[in-house]
Amino acid sequence: VQLQASGGGLVQAGGSLRLSCAASGRAFSTYAMGWFRQAPGKEREFVAAIRRGGDAYYAASVKGRFTISRDNAKNTVYLQMNSLKPEDTAGYYCAAGQRIISSAIATHSMYDYWGQGTLVTVSS
Repeated sequence: VQLQASGGGLVQAGGSLRLSCAASGRAFSTYAMGWFRQAPGKEREFVAAIRRGGDAYYAASVKGRFTISRDNAKNTVYLQMNSLKPEDTAGYYCAAGQRIISSAIATHSMYDYWGQGTLVTVSS
């Protein structure tokens, strides 16, 4: 599976962006898809994930502001980001994995495939 993330950019605080992650391959619908982010000098952290059945999971820091969704017909997962804050500034990475149980959905080592990342910069 190859993943291509896009949609990052520069936005003012309070603004919105929608990230997309396009996947190659026929088995997209069988994968759990996740978004992680990494700011300079910080560790990669979980943002959101959606399992094959549509169950969505969010980090506490983004819950209520970000929405993850997937379109299996287009082999694409989205991350709608609203009410952006300067602390959301980071490189955002999409990831795919199979047979990830809900208790491990936020663990980056459970994902087998990673995209190249797209940069989100939120100015104050």
